[in-house]
Amino acid sequence: MKKQYKKLSFIAMLVLVLAACSKWDGYKKYTEAGETIYSGKMDSVKTFPGKNRIKITGLLPADPKIVKCKIKWNDGKDSVMYDITKGIGIDSFSKIVAIPEGIYNFTIQTFDAVGNSSMKVNAAGTAYGAKYESGLSNRVVNRAELMPSGKAELAWDNLDAASGALGTWVRFTKVGDVVDSVFVPLTQTLTSIDNFKPGSSVVLRTLYLPKPTCIDTFSCQQQTVGVKYEITSQYLSNTGPGFQRATFDGRWGTLAAPWITNAAAKNKGGLYGGYSSDAGGVINWETWNNTPVTNGIVYQTTSSPLPAGKYVVSFDEYSELQANSTIYCVAAAGDAGIPVLANLSTALGYVGAYNGANIGATSPSATDTRSFTFTLSSPSVVSIGFLANIVGSGNPGSYIQIKRIQLFSTN
Repeated sequence: MKKQYKKLSFIAMLVLVLAACSKWDGYKKYTEAGETIYSGKMDSVKTFPGKNRIKITGLLPADPKIVKCKIKWNDGKDSVMYDITKGIGIDSFSKIVAIPEGIYNFTIQTFDAVGNSSMKVNAAGTAYGAKYESGLSNRVVNRAELMPSGKAELAWDNLDAASGALGTWVRFTKVGDVVDSVFVPLTQTLTSIDNFKPGSSVVLRTLYLPKPTCIDTFSCQQQTVGVKYEITSQYLSNTGPGFQRATFDGRWGTLAAPWITNAAAKNKGGLYGGYSSDAGGVINWETWNNTPVTNGIVYQTTSSPLPAGKYVVSFDEYSELQANSTIYCVAAAGDAGIPVLANLSTALGYVGAYNGANIGATSPSATDTRSFTFTLSSPSVVSIGFLANIVGSGNPGSYIQIKRIQLFSTN
């Protein structure tokens, strides 16, 4: 029995020795070329987005043997190699990689002089470019207007800072043809520009930072915005408040030159119409006592051609119009006057005497300001006036007072 136990013990020991030899032979095939030596790997790697480029930073370990750093992307298809001059301590690494717009995964390794590499370090980064910029928009200007003081005012719409917007550069021209600019931050809602040159425009360019860590600032395509300024006195006259009269019967009358009044506008005995002395002198029609107006027109023509550009006609009125009555302010090219109702579509522009959505309803019993725009592609004189189609309906009838008319340029 004792001999059998010794025999079993010997066999077990032999099996263990053979197994150990087998493992050692398996390990030797991995070390036949010698021990693997690694270069020190980069630490604390960060990426910073830019415009068609990405900045990559990190810390190089205290390994004086490091002489190169290789950065690869696109699954290793693209790469760049940098020479490293290394001291004995920890050094910082900072390089900018020129790269097309997109999102990338980078693999970073360091190398010593004989080609030993470090373990791989991975990092992701983003480059922005033309595609990103094409989606940017300038901050909206709700109102751009030259004030009587000579200051231009720009009233801004809100723009969320979460969009990455930083603010807007505004370029403008002052009196004396001095070109200047100002940066408007997002927090500013009203910008005033002193000594603004009448008739000039402002040029906008809003700046963006896609992310707070971005190394480049992006901007929209520049946008030109016309500044509204009044040119009434340069081209029109007798425009109120306090319209001047020609013929007059004590209340009703006709407008003084340069206004022209057609026969259809004279609904007071065929002699008077289009004017009353109410409120100090107004353009006026009233159809109490069954005195309708059909295609009644008062207009004047600009004293000289308006330059090509964009314009606004504005007027202040008070009206009480019945459902089947309309009054339009109209602008038409040339000096032949403004069209009748059937040809209204041929006008440069027009607007009803009160909110067009409510034509057919009684307008509010208060003064309202109405306006419309028109554009000239080439210089032209323009006829501007009022077209009335007011049906008489006993008492009450329809009634309107136009207290002032103004012409603005928005070039």
